[in-house]
Amino acid sequence: MMKFTRRAALAGCVAASVVLSAPVASLAQSSEPITIVVPYAGGGTIDALVRMLADGMSTELGQPVIVENRPGANGIVGAQYVARSAPDGLTLLSGGTGPVSLNTLLRPDLPYTLDSFDSVAMLFEGSLSITVPSVLEVETLEEFVEFARNAGRPMRYGTLGPGSVTHLYGLMMSGAFGFDVVDVAYRNNPSSLVDLIAGQAEISNATPLALVEHQRAGDVRILALTTEERDPNFPDIPSIVELGHPELVASFWTALHAPAGTPPEAIERLSAAAIKAMENPALLEILGNSGMIDRAGGPDVLDAQLQRDQESWGAVVREHGIVLTD
Repeated sequence: MMKFTRRAALAGCVAASVVLSAPVASLAQSSEPITIVVPYAGGGTIDALVRMLADGMSTELGQPVIVENRPGANGIVGAQYVARSAPDGLTLLSGGTGPVSLNTLLRPDLPYTLDSFDSVAMLFEGSLSITVPSVLEVETLEEFVEFARNAGRPMRYGTLGPGSVTHLYGLMMSGAFGFDVVDVAYRNNPSSLVDLIAGQAEISNATPLALVEHQRAGDVRILALTTEERDPNFPDIPSIVELGHPELVASFWTALHAPAGTPPEAIERLSAAAIKAMENPALLEILGNSGMIDRAGGPDVLDAQLQRDQESWGAVVREHGIVLTD
């Protein structure tokens, strides 16, 4: 007859726990492909950068990493797919300001929340601008604020639609500087810039890359970027902190998220691979040429960004009662 001792029982429990946990651990480190879901259509700058990132991660992990585009509904389609995927380290979301932070703030019927994801890695970010048409004949941010306060009418600014970063930033700026604004939605940046140059709008918060050639041509003046420090891609343009307004720091960012409940060891492995892949000189060159900044960091860096978004964008959303239902 087999003698059943306390030591034998403990050993049996340990062995059982190893067997039960093995499938998830082995999946995260198997030859099965890891899929990064991009919630936008293929062919854009973010898509190209994530594909380069995936190649680098594949090399680091010794495991295939593929990119799958799942566009639709302002990033909701792709984000929902990842939120509902198995937390096994094989499915990641290339998330960002819109699909994750703004959607969870603006859409009460969203099929996921911030808690649907575990942070994996911060990747990169881009800044907004405070830009005016040259016909306004203001040279500095201080001069523009004085002009706007004394204009006797709201300042018109182009946006990419309700709830977009450009829409919310105009409201944030209005509150900070004490002048009224009225937003005008456009299908794309080029359309809004035509009206800006013609003086049909007084402000643009478009990305500096979209505006820099117009500034060189003398059509617009970029008064500030929404960064803490000067952007090395645009060293001649002051940062909003440099001009004394740290409350107006803002960006749009891209990061990697996993379904909630993904094992910490899988998160750690994927995060390390992503951070290493971001060191690729070719990727960094495209990033700089696209007017964006490397912000590679682990889950703590992404968690901090998500918290800042909840505080800064969340304050604007709550103050103005903005709700999106489409």
